[in-house]
Amino acid sequence: MNNRLFYGDNLEILRSREYFPDECVDLIYLDPPFNSNRNYNVLFKSESGADSEAQITAFEDTWHWGETAEDTYHDLIVNAPEKVSTAIEALLNLIDRNQMMAYLVMMTARLVELRRVLKPTGSLYLHCDDSASHYLKIVLDAIFSPTQFRNHITWRRATAHNDPKRYGRIQDHILYYAKGDNPIWNGHDIATPKSDEQLAAAYPSGDERGRYRSADLSGPLHNSTYGSPSTLPWRRYDVFAMGRCWSVPKTGKYAEYIEKNFIPNYRSIEGIHDRLEALDAAGLIHHPEKGKWPGLKRYEDADTGIAPQNIILDPIGFTNYSSQRGEKLGFETQKPLALLEKFILASSNEGDIVLDPFCGCGTAIAAAHKLNRRWIGIDITHLSIALQKYRLQDMFGLASGVDYEVIGEPTTVDAARTLAQDSDNEGRYQFEWWALSLVGAKPVGGQAGSRKGKKGADKGIDGVINFFEPSEKGRPKPKKVIVQVKSGAVKSGDIRDLKGTVEREKAAIGVFITLELPTQAMLKEALAAGYYESDFWNKTYRKLQILSIRDLLGGDGVDMPPQHGTFKQAQRQGATDGKAQRDLM
Repeated sequence: MNNRLFYGDNLEILRSREYFPDECVDLIYLDPPFNSNRNYNVLFKSESGADSEAQITAFEDTWHWGETAEDTYHDLIVNAPEKVSTAIEALLNLIDRNQMMAYLVMMTARLVELRRVLKPTGSLYLHCDDSASHYLKIVLDAIFSPTQFRNHITWRRATAHNDPKRYGRIQDHILYYAKGDNPIWNGHDIATPKSDEQLAAAYPSGDERGRYRSADLSGPLHNSTYGSPSTLPWRRYDVFAMGRCWSVPKTGKYAEYIEKNFIPNYRSIEGIHDRLEALDAAGLIHHPEKGKWPGLKRYEDADTGIAPQNIILDPIGFTNYSSQRGEKLGFETQKPLALLEKFILASSNEGDIVLDPFCGCGTAIAAAHKLNRRWIGIDITHLSIALQKYRLQDMFGLASGVDYEVIGEPTTVDAARTLAQDSDNEGRYQFEWWALSLVGAKPVGGQAGSRKGKKGADKGIDGVINFFEPSEKGRPKPKKVIVQVKSGAVKSGDIRDLKGTVEREKAAIGVFITLELPTQAMLKEALAAGYYESDFWNKTYRKLQILSIRDLLGGDGVDMPPQHGTFKQAQRQGATDGKAQRDLM
């Protein structure tokens, strides 16, 4: 399965067997909107009224009781597994029809599908806060079974928070479930390295191979972790006399270490006494002068550190950690890259598929790609898809349509027009964000996590493309291209307005993206604006450029100096100032 981004409702996309056959994903991380920005009294207030569905269109208010939530509830009662329908009915009787219950109903429908697409060795991490974590655990227990619950992980996301009339809320919660009994687990990959002092205390003995500690080779009679227990004496040692059995490692990291460094066929040795003999022959058993029985030499250089715990307190939990590293993209609930790397390293291997069905600004996607995993992201706003495109380009140099697929975006002018005219889903803004992503422009006025834009605050600027031009002293000087997007009727006055905005903002170039084809008068206005001259690149670029959606879908783009150019790079090829302007000339 190739790397993919999907635009659309994740429930509809997940239910598609074409896109998501059974058991096709190795790891799922989801960070859905918490529904906790509202006052708790409002969250649990019973709702009614026909106007609510039309009023609630923003992503942050996705969870709202109305016709969709009611239909989903009935579908779960009729079609979901018995334990799931029983749980959701009980929750409705407890909570009533309100925003919290809408959140739980809509999440349950999605979690049922997420379990279906998860491989038997796969895991799911659900990120939530304390407003709904206890309810979500009931839902997950019903879907996955309580026996598949692995951890309730607490992440300290801040050092302190001043909340009125209550204790500061500085933690989030991650509910970790496995699909089967033997999930992928690489806890050693995220272990915390021990200090020199800790290592010295942990490994007090030594030989020519290095420092070691003597680990117990016995276990309780009722616990045979390493295979069938043996109570027979070995050499002069009788562990059964002390109510114990032999417990000799055959699997795990230290068994791998033994096989790699000392006994090539160690893990294929079946009998416990045979393994004891092999370990002793290799000098890996410590025979005490005094004591009850021998110990296995565990060497310091095999120490993988302190195993991961279910409370994450390290610096990745602090808000300014991501800001200092340039990660912040404007999403209020954005998570640090290092946090997602922990989960991905622990519960997947290189080449595995990581799915984030609420991918927002794409932190899970970026972490997965960085760690050589394949990935799938789904989001319901074109702003989020656009931000992920920029992030993948900036971090890894990945290009949409070349290095990964984007499914659900318009591919024709008619589809783009349908998007722009979809008033129920804030089509004007969705079209604008999608169109900006076609030229790599960062949106201005986009509300992170929302299906709405900000009206009246853009001052004639919908997007910006930044680049640098070397000064006379060779230092980079920031320059910008400003972009306007129009999905309705256009006229020559729009180009004159763009010219004024370019002059006011002291921008190098202005770009006008239009759904409808430009008029001849518009093209003449753009040509009359002249050129931007780049002394460094020894090239001129049209000051005002008009690009129709037809042009952009045909492969045209903004003609401008390279954004990431260096002294050694050749001049960018293939960029044009738009098919319509070439035709006019």
